[in-house]
Amino acid sequence: MDRRDLHRIGGVLWEIAPSGGMRVPGRVYATPEMLSDLLADNALVQVANVAHLPGIVGYSCAMPDIHWGYGFPIGGVAAFDPAEGVISPGGVGYDINCGVRLLRADLTRDDVLPRIEPLVRALLKHVPSGVGSSGPLRVTGEEFDRVLVEGASWAVARGFGTPRDLELLEENGCLPGADPARPGQRARQRGRDQLGTLGSGNHFVEIGVVDEVYDAEAVGAMGIETDQVTVMIHSGSRGFGHQVCDDSLRIMLDASRRYGIALPDRQLCCAPLASPEGRGYFGAMAAAVNYAFANRQLIAARVRQAFAEVLGAASGEAVETVYEVAHNIAKWEWHVDPAAVAAAEAKGALNGTGTRARPPKPRRLCVHRKGATRAFPPGHPEVPARYRAVGQPVLIPGDMGRCSYVLVGRERAMLETFGSACHGAGRLLSRKAAERLARDRDLVGEMRRRGVVVMAGSRGTIAEEMPEAYKDVSTVVEAVVTAGLAAKVARMRPLGVIKG
Repeated sequence: MDRRDLHRIGGVLWEIAPSGGMRVPGRVYATPEMLSDLLADNALVQVANVAHLPGIVGYSCAMPDIHWGYGFPIGGVAAFDPAEGVISPGGVGYDINCGVRLLRADLTRDDVLPRIEPLVRALLKHVPSGVGSSGPLRVTGEEFDRVLVEGASWAVARGFGTPRDLELLEENGCLPGADPARPGQRARQRGRDQLGTLGSGNHFVEIGVVDEVYDAEAVGAMGIETDQVTVMIHSGSRGFGHQVCDDSLRIMLDASRRYGIALPDRQLCCAPLASPEGRGYFGAMAAAVNYAFANRQLIAARVRQAFAEVLGAASGEAVETVYEVAHNIAKWEWHVDPAAVAAAEAKGALNGTGTRARPPKPRRLCVHRKGATRAFPPGHPEVPARYRAVGQPVLIPGDMGRCSYVLVGRERAMLETFGSACHGAGRLLSRKAAERLARDRDLVGEMRRRGVVVMAGSRGTIAEEMPEAYKDVSTVVEAVVTAGLAAKVARMRPLGVIKG
């Protein structure tokens, strides 16, 4: 695919016209400057491939942090009709319900900076990280089943947090439809001792400080202000979710053949939503989603423990949840067909009415978000009451050397992207390429000179996650804002980070 395959709709929106077996167009949000990286990465081919899947509604969408993934691109969004559509493990990913929680602390930069190094060290002690890391909890049998069904509420019921946390999590920290009998024994073995652990790769806990505010009403609703300390937790379903995906792919490859689904890429293997295989995958995936919700709830409790240990008990008690979003998930939601919205708006423009067309009636769809986040607007009934006037918080972490953002969803996202926005900066370099670039460099020293204390289980992890490995998150956020999918609320700068 090259630049000639992209038609500019306007602003930062580009379209890939249907060709071959594509059932709908592909749509990509990107500034012109981003296109060379997108074309070199070949992720746009994956956008077009997703458009081949049966029952896809409207468009195959991609956010500006798009990069190459398994089957779907990371940054991909697609919704499917319940009767004709499919569900695909590649549209969710291996790290099922990888997501981000934002916490706020009743502390300022000056309160934390003199103790930042011991605080980061305490986080590294209390939050096990790295490949195969395990925590102090050992959950088996019926108790493990409860984790898979109850999600974050399981952790709260055992003293790890409060009911107020649950009110501020996507899906209240529990996705309906989980079937604890679906995940295999290998998945259960991998997951039973990994609750409360960070994992590896791009997972992190980051202490930051709010250095710029863009929306006074929204930050007021979130209880944050300039110079306030925040914490971001980025983790998922660990080895449990990875194994659920791996096991499901084998089932779905067979199902794709049996149901006669033509695939442009075998990594898009899938099954009809209404089929036994489709329902089985949803039940297993939802179990992994709930495992991840419980995992982040436990990590949040350990963050509070670290703050209390280093800065005093009152500091730990004053660390509160702002919001939590999921990145890799398939969910039943009510949405309009964005292609029908575009057609109605075009008709109004052609008729010279100068008025915005009434959107078509919403219908129930299965929305796949792969490296993308929900971005519901003000007034949406699924937005927590405290945020309903301003919109759902959208949490966009950047790399460990620059900054992260809080946004809020806007109505345009509901009309164009099934209520979705970007989930982060997006990688520019593969992990191996980043390691080569980092060779013979003192990355920890470089980060310290930037004012960021970084700790990890290995030097290799820090090399893979070096700032140059990622796009500039500010550019990605500006593309989302320009498109009208979300609006900026606040920016945070990192002070200390532990990496997985």
